[in-house]
Amino acid sequence: MGTPQISAYVFEALIVEGYHFVGLVCQPDQPVGRKGLIEKVPTKVIAEKYNIPVFQPLKIKEDYSFMKGLDVDLVITFAYGQIVPQGFLDIPPLGCLNLHGSLLPKYRGASPVQTVLFNRETVTGVTLMEIIKEMDAGRIYGKKEVLISEEDNATSLFIKIQEAAKELIISLLPKYLKGELKGEEQDDSQATYCSLIKKEQERIDLNDNILDIWSQIRGLSLEPGAYLFLDGQKIKIYQSKIINNKVNSEVGTIIQADKKGLVVQLKDGQLALLELQKEGKKKMDYRAFVNGHRNLLGQKFI
Repeated sequence: MGTPQISAYVFEALIVEGYHFVGLVCQPDQPVGRKGLIEKVPTKVIAEKYNIPVFQPLKIKEDYSFMKGLDVDLVITFAYGQIVPQGFLDIPPLGCLNLHGSLLPKYRGASPVQTVLFNRETVTGVTLMEIIKEMDAGRIYGKKEVLISEEDNATSLFIKIQEAAKELIISLLPKYLKGELKGEEQDDSQATYCSLIKKEQERIDLNDNILDIWSQIRGLSLEPGAYLFLDGQKIKIYQSKIINNKVNSEVGTIIQADKKGLVVQLKDGQLALLELQKEGKKKMDYRAFVNGHRNLLGQKFI
C-alpha cells in the first residue's frame, strides 16, 4: 500500500528482491499540471510494469472487498495516504507493517519529512512498525537514522528517506517473517505530531522571523513551494540563504538586486532569494529573475 514516488522506489526494490505481491493499493490517479491531465500515481506505474493488480478505492474504510480473493499473507504500507480501517488490518495473518518517515514516536502523522525541516532538526529517519488503529502508535521493529544537512530541502530529504526505507525493510523483513522481531512498545509520552500541509502554510508571513521563513522555504521545496507576492504576482521561492541580522529597511523591501544577489529585508535580518518562479513561468536562479525585472531595488514583497 503506497502512492508517491518514495513508495514506488521501495515497492520496486522489494519486487526485485524476490517478494511476490498479489496486489497494490494506492490512491486514485490525480489531475496534474495546468492542463489537469490525469496521471497515474507512481506506485501504479511500477505495479503495471510487473503485471501486479492495482486497487484504487476512493475511501478504503468503505471499500476493501477486493482483499477477499487475494490470499494476502502480509501488508506493507509506505505513504499510502488514507487511514486504514481495523477490518482491513485484521485480514492478513502476518499483520500489517508500516514504514514511517521519522524516528517514532516523534513526528507521528502525515508530514514528518516537511515538519523536521520546519523545526530545523539535524537528524530524522525511518521506522518500521506495526499498524494499529491509533495513528503511528504500533510496536517498533527497527529504525534507521538519516542526517539532515543545511542544504537539504524536502525533495532531497525524501530521496534520503526512501533510500533508508529500502535498506531498512530489506534487512528486517526476513527476520520479521521468521518471527525473530518481537517489537518494542512506543513511549506515548514522547510522541509529537504533524498534520497534512495546508494551502495556507504555503504563503510566507513576513511577520515571521528569518529562521522560520528560511525553514518554511526548505520544507516546502520543491513541492508545493512557498510564495510571496511582488507587484501583484505570486512568486514561489524554492531556495534562500540567511545573509545577516541587519535591519535597515522596511520588512519586505528588496535591498539588493544585481548579479551578486537578490536580497529582501526581514524583521530580524536579510534573506537572499536564490531560486524563484514567477507564476506561469519556469524556475530560475536569482540572476535570471533580476535580468527579467527592471527597477527591483526598493520594491516590496508582501
